[in-house]
Amino acid sequence: MIRVLLADDQTLVRASFAMLVDSAPDMRVVGQAANGREAVELARSARADLVVMDVRMPELDGIGATRLIAADEDLAGVKVLVLTTYDTDEHVMQALRAGASGFVVKDIRPAELLAAIRTVAAGEALLSPGPTSRLIARALALPETPATGGPDGLSDREREVLALVARGLNNTEIAETLGLSPLTAKTHVSRIMGKLAARDRAQLVIIAYESGLVRPGA
Repeated sequence: MIRVLLADDQTLVRASFAMLVDSAPDMRVVGQAANGREAVELARSARADLVVMDVRMPELDGIGATRLIAADEDLAGVKVLVLTTYDTDEHVMQALRAGASGFVVKDIRPAELLAAIRTVAAGEALLSPGPTSRLIARALALPETPATGGPDGLSDREREVLALVARGLNNTEIAETLGLSPLTAKTHVSRIMGKLAARDRAQLVIIAYESGLVRPGA
């Protein structure tokens, strides 16, 4: 059972999401917050597995709340799924830097939101990979930034896999691209996360761009 905390300053939005989440047999809402400060407090007291976090909220916004959750050792297992009105909102990049595991736009279909919650809760993938990668590319580096070998400590194969993760490919797509089995691709991703001390694939994308392994527009 996935324990979900909803953080949004609009009561109607929270109520709608709560009805949707509670309708799923494998998840339930354990709290609702109207601002980021409440979200952080409820993440602790309600023992949530995942927070669906709006970006723009009073008192403490979603970015600040995400940063506090990610920095709290007692909340190490809590994932944050960011909500944004537009997939080009640069606040999303700030949220990913703060520790969010992915994002979805508010006009997402109900079934897609439930799937997104399951995916992020499982730590499997970064949501909306295409728009996310473009956003990260714009926010992290300029087009003329030179390519480098990427982060230290990775094998050549692991660098290849990391570059594909940064492009938004899932394990199956990585396997097909490199001629590997899906299990082998998954193992490579897990080892890369361990070597780079990354919480999830969202952090791997950021690391790939920051290290110069992947260049914007390339």
